[in-house]
Amino acid sequence: MAGKVKGQAVVLKIEAITDDIYSLWIKEQTIANEAKPGQFISFFSKDGSRLLPRPISICEINAQEGTLRVVFRIAGSGTKEFSALQEGETVEVMGPLGNGFTLEGKKAVLIGGGIGIPPMLELAKSLSIEKSIVLGYRTNDLFLKNEFETYGDVYVSTEDGTAGTKGNVMDAIKEHNLDADIIFACGPAPMLKGIKAYASEHGIKAQLSLEEKMACGIGACLACVCRSKEKDHHTNVNNKRICKDGPVFYADEIDAF
Repeated sequence: MAGKVKGQAVVLKIEAITDDIYSLWIKEQTIANEAKPGQFISFFSKDGSRLLPRPISICEINAQEGTLRVVFRIAGSGTKEFSALQEGETVEVMGPLGNGFTLEGKKAVLIGGGIGIPPMLELAKSLSIEKSIVLGYRTNDLFLKNEFETYGDVYVSTEDGTAGTKGNVMDAIKEHNLDADIIFACGPAPMLKGIKAYASEHGIKAQLSLEEKMACGIGACLACVCRSKEKDHHTNVNNKRICKDGPVFYADEIDAF
């Protein structure tokens, strides 16, 4: 990778896909050329009082057209500002950032939970192997589900039981008896802990994206530290910064997050 780029991206399209989740397409050729599944982009506010950028995972990449898509939930004033962007406006961005997924394996299960679903879409497009896709939602508001169906067999879990398996993504995996030699996952920490335990128990390699915990996205705030098995060679402690060393880790690299 040539390195991160900071510049002005042009807003091509923005739309609400649920009450509080937005899909945003931007044009930034250099970032699109370099971006990989599992990486993220930092978006900068035009409000001078918000100095730190907001990291948002990449949902889709079109290097040929120089475009990228992010799908984000309004979680505060920064993402609220980005949801009001208009076609033709510019927004300051930096990327691609972080370490993404390593494309490997012969048979994969891709797992996305909640707002951890969007970064799995570009991975599903990029993996040219047999794959099953498990998406976990709270309710039957199944954002992006139809888009995943182009790339593999899709299984759904909902916490309230209104669609697919009632429960969580692990319940769906067990119900459908899904097997694989590699698991890729992104979602809330309790989900990832369950997947880590499941992968260890069954001897399956797993790559986990811990992007939910990222705050500033540039390693400044230290809010996204996770406990690693190996000592960090800079600090000599068993910690890694998710935004700088991740957000994707092999499950056996980390102890707690």
